[in-house]
Amino acid sequence: MSVDDYEGDEIAVIGIAARVPGAPDAAAFWRNLLDGVDSIRDYTADELRAAGVPESLLSHPDYVRSAGHLDDLDRFDAEFFGYPPEEAALIDPQHRLFLQTAWTVLEDGGYDVTRCDGSVGVFAGAAANQYLLRHLLPGRHSPLGPDGRLAPGHTPDYLPARVSYKLGLTGPSVAVQTACSSSLVAVALAAQALQDFRCDLAIAGGVAVTATTPSGYLATEAGVLSRDGRCRSFDADASGSAPAGGAGAVLLKRLADAQEDGDHVYAVLRGWAVTNEGAGRAGFLTPGVDGQAAAVTEALAAAELAPETLGFLEISGGGTAVGDAMEVAGLHRAFAAAGGEPTHCVLGCVKANVGNLDAASGIAGLIKAVLAVHTGTIPANPNFAVRNPEIDFTQGGFSVAEKTAPWPEVHAIRRAGVTAISMNGTNAHVVVEEPPPRPIVESDGTRCELVVSARTPELVTVAARRLADHLRAHPDLALADVAYTLGVGRRAFGYHAIVDAATLSEACSALDGELAIERAEPELVPGAGRRVPLPGYPFAGERHWVEPPREGGADRPNGRNE
Repeated sequence: MSVDDYEGDEIAVIGIAARVPGAPDAAAFWRNLLDGVDSIRDYTADELRAAGVPESLLSHPDYVRSAGHLDDLDRFDAEFFGYPPEEAALIDPQHRLFLQTAWTVLEDGGYDVTRCDGSVGVFAGAAANQYLLRHLLPGRHSPLGPDGRLAPGHTPDYLPARVSYKLGLTGPSVAVQTACSSSLVAVALAAQALQDFRCDLAIAGGVAVTATTPSGYLATEAGVLSRDGRCRSFDADASGSAPAGGAGAVLLKRLADAQEDGDHVYAVLRGWAVTNEGAGRAGFLTPGVDGQAAAVTEALAAAELAPETLGFLEISGGGTAVGDAMEVAGLHRAFAAAGGEPTHCVLGCVKANVGNLDAASGIAGLIKAVLAVHTGTIPANPNFAVRNPEIDFTQGGFSVAEKTAPWPEVHAIRRAGVTAISMNGTNAHVVVEEPPPRPIVESDGTRCELVVSARTPELVTVAARRLADHLRAHPDLALADVAYTLGVGRRAFGYHAIVDAATLSEACSALDGELAIERAEPELVPGAGRRVPLPGYPFAGERHWVEPPREGGADRPNGRNE
């Protein structure tokens, strides 16, 4: 089946957003992947002491001083989302992260939801609220009432509803809680909702904050946490992965609608499946092979694709010798069940770059696969040197992405599979395909007005500089498309600047220069054009944080702690 043989029920990925260790946005994430960057951070003993880690842990021989660190976790643009500082300081940082991620993914898709028809759904999962456990419950900010009940809003169940409320979205708002597979299961549910016409756009993804302060962990011999803080998927020295935090989302739409509306399509979701291992495994927290194989087989069947057409497989890959071997064994079994065998299929695992993102692991892997099929480049898998002898590579076909390389030439159409596995047995697999060709539109020299709007004059300048950097990095963009996207896909705020230009070079010079910023909401009247990805809103990011109680003291009582 070729990209011209669509049956009308395929789902398009029209927006992406991510914030992961070492990368504040999806573009930086992709650059790190292409460069094979390992973004796990090694903390110093002094950093950990300052964060309250006791000496008994620091001196423990099995304590690993590493994690996937998120910068500025304590910062949030509360005013942008209408939260007073005191309330913002009590909100789960996961909710705050995903709120901004959801806004960004809508902008990346070119949509201001106040000016588009149809309903928008939200499908998302989150990890446990560590901020509640470590910062709020032990101190004077405890959200427990006098009857011992927890006030609403502090659990992962409220994540998608908070997004729907703050952004004014009226489609299905569904919390997905399947541990490490949550965000990829959310994608499958969102895609199905679109196929069933339950909504017209869908935000799908997840978020995890596994540590709210710098901290390491205790590695155990039979555990899933790495003994040296590094995830070595497929490698002979694999011993697990490091815990990490992050957030990611995709914006989904029915492909036929996306093409009709002139949307930018990163990739197409051809098939998806969600399964559970049931009782057929060694223990409740022990993944099995059958359920993993069933998810892959079912997704391929839904996509009506032969397994040998896949050129890349982004696996869950926890980086343990046994776990990785089981997952590859499941792939062999799935391919055989589907009547094929791998043909130059490259394996990768994003955990080797950013660590285990818990509920956000699946969406990070999906975004990697989406950008791989979109660009035709498969990123290197870091920390791989010697093949894990437990993995059966003798059947041929599978190889590890040892360096960043072009898509295998044997595959005429770029297709990838993405797997997310949970210790609770719920597995998901999604089949991703390169987008249909989009005609190239060259600028014809017509002058265009680029409108940049933000809540403050300073942020207008920041947004303009970011737009200029983006245009320089993407010289193939048509200026009319840029102007159109700014006109239809951005909210009008209290300050704005207008740049008049006939070429990208002229636009960049003007955006970098002295801007005539007006204190008024701009009139966004777009001309003809198509939606293209552009930088999102530059959130202000003030500090809203309750410090965890320390021995002999209490948490700080104010919402904005400097």
